[in-house]
Amino acid sequence: MLEKQINTFKKYRFLLVELVKKGIKLKYRRSYLGILWTLLEPLLTTCVLTLVFGTFFGRDDKTFPVYILTGRLLYSFFSGGTKAAMKSIRQHAGMIKKVYVPKYIYPLSSVLFNFIIFVISLIVLVGATLVFGVYPNKWVITSLLPLVMLLLLTLGVGMILSTMSVFFRDLEYLWDVALMLIMYTCAIFYKTKTMEKTGHAWIFKLNPLYAIIKIFRDAIYGRSMFADPYWVIMPAVVSVLSVLIGVALFKKHQDNFILHI
Repeated sequence: MLEKQINTFKKYRFLLVELVKKGIKLKYRRSYLGILWTLLEPLLTTCVLTLVFGTFFGRDDKTFPVYILTGRLLYSFFSGGTKAAMKSIRQHAGMIKKVYVPKYIYPLSSVLFNFIIFVISLIVLVGATLVFGVYPNKWVITSLLPLVMLLLLTLGVGMILSTMSVFFRDLEYLWDVALMLIMYTCAIFYKTKTMEKTGHAWIFKLNPLYAIIKIFRDAIYGRSMFADPYWVIMPAVVSVLSVLIGVALFKKHQDNFILHI
C-alpha cells in the first residue's frame, strides 16, 4: 500500500511542482513589486508593530524588532498556508471533476508555495539580526527543527481544514476568528512576562505554534532550545499528530468531495 502511494506521488510530482509555481505566480499577479513584496511586507509590518508596541513592551530592548519579526514571519506562514490549503479543493473543483489527480496534491501544493515564500522572507530576518546586534552562534543551526515542525503543523492543520471546508463552507470565516485568537496567544508583539504577571502564562503551554515560535527565537538569539524539553517535545508531537489526523481524515472523505464542490 505504501509503495503504491509512493509510486502515485512520483507519477504526479511534476504536477505538484507546476501547482507550486502557479500558486506563487498568482499570489503576485498584477503586482508591480512582485516577489519583492515578500521582503517589504514583513519589514513594514515590523516597523509599525515596533513603533506601536515597542513603547510599552520593548522600550529597554534594542533587539525588540527581531523579537517581533521572528513571531510575525512564522505566524504569517501558518496563517497563509492553512487558509490556502483550506480553499484548495474548492478552487480546483473544475480540474477534480474532469481528470483524476490525487486530491492531496492540492492542499500540499498550497502549503509548499507558501513555505517557499516564507523561506525567501527569512532574508529580512537575517538582515534585521545584523542591524540590531543579534549575532548568531552555534545554536542557530537548531532553528531548522522548529521550521520543520512549523511546516508539518501547517500541512496537518491545512489537510484537516481542506477536508472540513468542502462540507462546511462557513469554516472559512470561523478560521479567520480562530487565527486572530491564535495570533494573540503567540506573543508576537509582547513579552510573555506580561502574561506571567496576570497568571495566564499557562495559555502559552497549550499553543503549539507559540512553542515553535519560542524555540525558533531561542535559536536566533543564540540560546539552547533544549533547556526545557517540553517546548520541543510538545510541538513536535502535535505537529506529527496533526499530519496523521489530517491525512486520515482527508483520505476517508476525499471520495465524497465530488458531491459537494
